[in-house]
Amino acid sequence: MNPAKFTKLLQEAIAHHLAGRLTEADTLYADVLRVAPKNFQALHLRGALAFQRGTHTKAVGLLTRALKEQPRSSPTLMCLGLAESAVGDRVAAEKHLRAALSADPKNAEAWVNLGALLIITDRLPEGVACYEKSIAIKPDYVDGIAGLGSALLLLGRAEESAAAHTRVLTLDPQHPLAHFCRAQALLACNRVNEALADFDIQLARNPDHHESRSYRLLLRNYLDTVTTEQLYAEHRQFGQRVEGALPPLTHRAFVTSDSSPDRRLRVAFLSPDLRNHSVAYFLEPLLRHLDREQFEIFLYHDHFTVDATSARLRSLSSLWRNFVGLPHSSVEALIRSDAPDILVDLAGHTGFNRLPLFARRLAPVQLSYLGYPNTSGLAAMDFRFTDPIADPKGLPDRLHSEKLIRFSSSAWAYDPPPSAPPVSPPPFSSSSLPFAFGSFNAPAKLSDSTLQLWSRVLAAVPDSRLVLKGHGLTDSEVASNLRQRLAQLDISADRLVLLARTATLAEHLAAYGEIDVALDPFPYNGTTTTCEALWMGRPVITLAGDRHASRVGASLLSSIGHPEWIAHSHDDYLRIAQSLASDPSQLSSLSASLRDDLRSS
Repeated sequence: MNPAKFTKLLQEAIAHHLAGRLTEADTLYADVLRVAPKNFQALHLRGALAFQRGTHTKAVGLLTRALKEQPRSSPTLMCLGLAESAVGDRVAAEKHLRAALSADPKNAEAWVNLGALLIITDRLPEGVACYEKSIAIKPDYVDGIAGLGSALLLLGRAEESAAAHTRVLTLDPQHPLAHFCRAQALLACNRVNEALADFDIQLARNPDHHESRSYRLLLRNYLDTVTTEQLYAEHRQFGQRVEGALPPLTHRAFVTSDSSPDRRLRVAFLSPDLRNHSVAYFLEPLLRHLDREQFEIFLYHDHFTVDATSARLRSLSSLWRNFVGLPHSSVEALIRSDAPDILVDLAGHTGFNRLPLFARRLAPVQLSYLGYPNTSGLAAMDFRFTDPIADPKGLPDRLHSEKLIRFSSSAWAYDPPPSAPPVSPPPFSSSSLPFAFGSFNAPAKLSDSTLQLWSRVLAAVPDSRLVLKGHGLTDSEVASNLRQRLAQLDISADRLVLLARTATLAEHLAAYGEIDVALDPFPYNGTTTTCEALWMGRPVITLAGDRHASRVGASLLSSIGHPEWIAHSHDDYLRIAQSLASDPSQLSSLSASLRDDLRSS
C-alpha cells in the first residue's frame, strides 16, 4: 500500500473512532496493522478502542505491542495501566501508571488514574495526594476534583466531599456522575432530602444508571412517609429496568466438572462486606457451622478493605476472590467459570452491589440474605431468607419478587467480638448522672417520627438525656442540623450528647457504658446496634412496624426472651421507657444478665 493510501486508511479509522462507530474503526485499524504490524499509532489507538469496548485482555496485548515501539509514551503507559487494572493485574497497572508519570509528570489524567488505583488497593491517603497533584497541575480539572470528592467520602470527610462535587457541578453542570456522587456525600451528612433530589436529577438524565436507582431505594427505606406498597413498586421498577435491558433469558444449562449426585454443593456468597462490617458479624458463625461434607464454600469479596475479619472468613472458604474494581463483565466471567450451584447476595441495594449481574442468572439458585431489609426487585432472585417475625406470612409474601424462606425463628446469628469489654453498670444506677437514653444507629435512620417520639420520651423522664453516636454525627454541619431538628421538638441542646467516632470496636462497645437504655429508631431498626447494646447489658426498646426494616428489633428481642420491650404503638413505646427509667435496680440486674440471655438464645 502506498503511503498516501495508508495515511488515508488510518485517518478514516480515526474518524470512525471519534464518531463512536467503534466496530468500523476496529476493522480499519486491523487493516492498517495487517499492512504495518508495528505502526505505533494504530496499535495505541486500537488498544485504547479495545479498552473502551470492554475487551480488556485484547487491549493489554495491543498496548504492550505499542509500548515496544515507543517505550516512553506516557499516554500508552497510562492506557496499558488502566487495561491491566481492569483484568485484575494491579501490580503491573501501578508500575505502568507510575512509568507514565515518570515520562510526563504533568500528565494530570495519569495522576487521577493512579489515584483511583490506589483507592481500590486500600491506600486512601496516597490516592487523595494523587488527586491533589492532578488539581495542582490543572486547577479546574473536573476529573481530579470529582475523584478527590469520592476519596474524601471514603475517608469519612463527607462535608468536604459534598463541597468538591458541588464544585464539579459548577465547572460542568452536565457532568455524568456528579449528582450521584454528591448524593452519597449528602446522605452521609444526613441531608436526606437533598440526597434524594440529587439521585432524582441523576436518574432523570440517565434512567439506566442502576447504582443511583439502588442507592435511592436504600434511602427510601429510611423514610417514614413511604408505604410498603410504594417501596415494592419502586423495587420492581428497578428489576424490570435491569432485566428489560437484557436479551430474553432462555433455559441455561449449568454444567459442572463433577455431575455426581453425591458431590458437595458449591455455595457462593457475594458481598462488599467480608471485612470488619456488620454483615460479617452475622455471616461468620453461619460459615463456621456449615457442614463441609455437604457444602463447598466460595467467598466473593468486593471491597478494597481486606482485614483480619477477611482473613478469618477466607480461612472458612474453599475459594476466595476479590472483585473490587473489576467491571461487571469480568466478574460475570469469573463466577460462571466457578459454576456455583447456589449464589447468595449479601448486599441488596447497599453500596458496591452487583445486582445487575444476578439479573443475568449466574447460578441455578440465587438468593438474597442479610445485608438489606427489602426485596431485590429481581425476578431472577429466587429466594430471600428471613424469619416469621420480621416477615409474617401474608402481605410480605406479596411484596417481594423472591419467595420468602422463613428458615429460623430469627434470621440472625450474632457473633460477639472477642474484644468486647466487660459489661459496666448503668450510669444512672451507679452514679449521680442524669438518666441517659441512647442510640448508636446511622444518622439517616433518625426519621422525623423517631425524633418526635424520642422527644416525648425525654419529656416524660425529667432531666434525662439523649446520647447519640453515629458516623459523622460530630461533623459541624450534621450536628448543627440535628440540634435544630431537636430544638423544634423542644429538646434543648444541653440534653443532647453527641459522641465522637471511636478508633476501635472495643472503644465503640465501651461507649454503651454511657447510656442506661437504648432506643431503636423506626421505620428502619438497628440490627448490629441492637445486638451490641444487648451484649453490653443495655435493654433496647423497639417499635414493631409494618415492614421487615421495622420488625428486626422485634425479631431479635423475641429470640432472646424479652418481648416486653417490643412496643406496638407510640404510647406503648413511651410506657416501656418510663417503666425502665423508674426502676434503677431492675436496670442493674438486667445489665448483669443480658449477655447470658444472648448466649443462650
